[in-house]
Amino acid sequence: MKNKLRKIYVSKRDELTPDQIEEFSLEIANKLLQLPIWDLEYYHLFLSITEKKEVETEFILHILQGKDKNIVLSKSDFDTRKLHNFLLTDSSVIRKNKWNIPEPVDGIEIPSEKIDVVFVPLLAFDLNGHRLGYGKGFYDIFLASCKPGVIKVGVSFFEAEKMIPELETSDIALDFCVTPHKTYVF
Repeated sequence: MKNKLRKIYVSKRDELTPDQIEEFSLEIANKLLQLPIWDLEYYHLFLSITEKKEVETEFILHILQGKDKNIVLSKSDFDTRKLHNFLLTDSSVIRKNKWNIPEPVDGIEIPSEKIDVVFVPLLAFDLNGHRLGYGKGFYDIFLASCKPGVIKVGVSFFEAEKMIPELETSDIALDFCVTPHKTYVF
């Protein structure tokens, strides 16, 4: 059931034009400004996989830089399915890995317990804040290692499903999800 839903949302993304992706991503970034999350210090941001037509996070990055926040980027370890988190600095080098994920080469490592807000990538989400990702569990493992009060913000081009099927005990729900047309609070 989850795989069927993944295919549906990958297909929906594939239908989006570059102009739609840019327009929707900007609308999402503008809606994010209305959330009560901007008085914190450490913000974890994923860098978009262009080839997968993900929400373009460059606009969110500019907001964070404009607010002089500490921006944390992750590097994926596919052997352990863990994310290693690094502070974005002027000297950070970003490269795409073999799965086209832009990530820092190295840098100042930030423990996940320090992170206040996580912008979470997803394919779909439901009315209870459960998300459907690519199925590798990276973000569930990462979010479980964050402090209990970490704020989890999903971003999606599409509105909520009624329910994500086959939830697992390791699945961690979002606190917010922002789409171009609506902000969901869970």
